[in-house]
Amino acid sequence: MSERIAVIGLGLIGGSLARRLAGSHEVIGYDAAPATRDLARAAGLTVRDQLAEAVQDASVAFAAVPLPALSTVVCQALSAGAVVTDVGSVKSPLYVAVRAQGLGGRFVGGHPMAGTERSGFSASDPGLYDGAAWVLCLEPDTDLASWLRVARTVTGIGARVVPSTAADHDAAVARISHLPHLLAAALAAAAAEAGPLALTLAAGSFRDGTRVAATAPELPTSMCRANRLAVAAAAADTVRRLQVAQGDPGPLIFSGHHARLAWENRHAVPADVPIGDADALLDLGRRGGWIERVGADTLSVLVPV
Repeated sequence: MSERIAVIGLGLIGGSLARRLAGSHEVIGYDAAPATRDLARAAGLTVRDQLAEAVQDASVAFAAVPLPALSTVVCQALSAGAVVTDVGSVKSPLYVAVRAQGLGGRFVGGHPMAGTERSGFSASDPGLYDGAAWVLCLEPDTDLASWLRVARTVTGIGARVVPSTAADHDAAVARISHLPHLLAAALAAAAAEAGPLALTLAAGSFRDGTRVAATAPELPTSMCRANRLAVAAAAADTVRRLQVAQGDPGPLIFSGHHARLAWENRHAVPADVPIGDADALLDLGRRGGWIERVGADTLSVLVPV
């Protein structure tokens, strides 16, 4: 079913989203930067010059702006009456801001796990979300009909919806997203300090281990700061493992090897989840499962085994 959807922020994530949604919905875009708006228009998107104009009469609004501006933009969009979701990498602080305005019911915190080290509308790709995991937060005050509406939109562009609470999400991404940015930065800095010889010898393992260090620094800095407690816990656990490995690196290397292979070789099987049972949806997410399609009365889900 086609809807009027607003996409606020047209960088890599928002631009990719707007371009993909435009194939099946009426999409209205907005970005604070005039140059970005011009690029989006040149690509064929409908773009407004004011945020209020973009969200007017929208049924769903996606906020895809940097973390420092996210709470302001989300609250503005919620005030316009739309169901609002976002793409930010930290969820708990945003829920605090939204609830302070009494707007928690129609807000569905979201996070697509589909970024790259590139940024800006010129880096956008309508195929970015194919098969990507996309967290949608389900909190006690979330309106389930609003959640399902966003889930239907997200699965409609080829992403896999993973239900989660904000707290569970933040703890998880600290280890699989935020900490890797810090480790990549540490590896790159350590190699640079080793001098020209080390950099000349650097090859595949260095390239792969430091890839995300090429990300614009403002992005990982803001998300690590916003999720500092969970990141600190993840970093402390990693440091402990490295310290133990100083005596004998074998156990750490073997456990990491097996963990990586297990992740690569996971298999998933279909399962049944009631469409109106929030607890069952959250249990699905905690088991590592996801939703592939939202029907009128049923959910098509898969659970890893």
